Amino acid sequence: MENALILIASYLLGAIPFALIVGKWGYGIDIRKHGSGNLGGTNTFRTLGKKAGFIVSAADVLKGTLAAALPFLLQVDMHPLVAGIPAVIGHCYPIFAKFKGGKAVATSGGVLLFHEPVIFMILVAVFFLSLYLTKYVSLSSMIAGVFSVIFSVILTDDKLTVILMAGFALFLFYRHRANIVRIYKKTEPKVKWI
Repeated sequence: MENALILIASYLLGAIPFALIVGKWGYGIDIRKHGSGNLGGTNTFRTLGKKAGFIVSAADVLKGTLAAALPFLLQVDMHPLVAGIPAVIGHCYPIFAKFKGGKAVATSGGVLLFHEPVIFMILVAVFFLSLYLTKYVSLSSMIAGVFSVIFSVILTDDKLTVILMAGFALFLFYRHRANIVRIYKKTEPKVKWI
């Protein structure tokens, strides 16, 4: 029963659409009607600017962290990454926003932040280095996803962590399948602030 409640709470945390909240309350804009239409940090940066983008990205990370921390906070025997899976799903398919959300990058990172903070910090560096070199947020996210598996293998002895990180990475690629096509066709937008 406790495990089920944690998974439900995790999904509901992940389903909080911070991009929609910040856009509507702070700017009077429904971000779903602008840019890519996604409820994530990248579209917030493009549509509302750096300040809103950082706020949304940080909030999306923290909801993943809190979801992963639920078993620890409630003293329930559950792997943090397992507890974080529903939050990632909730972010992508939020019940509070007609099941149309973001791409899961920040929330997945937040889940990892609680369980493996060192790997999280390395991946942040990998992401921004890739972003600096390529100017593609989507490509940098996928590269970070690949490295999340590599560093999980190198830096942990937990086979479940490696398996779950591989699952997160595959899901991230799935969520970016349209971006992959645009990168191939050279129509994917590049960031201009780095």
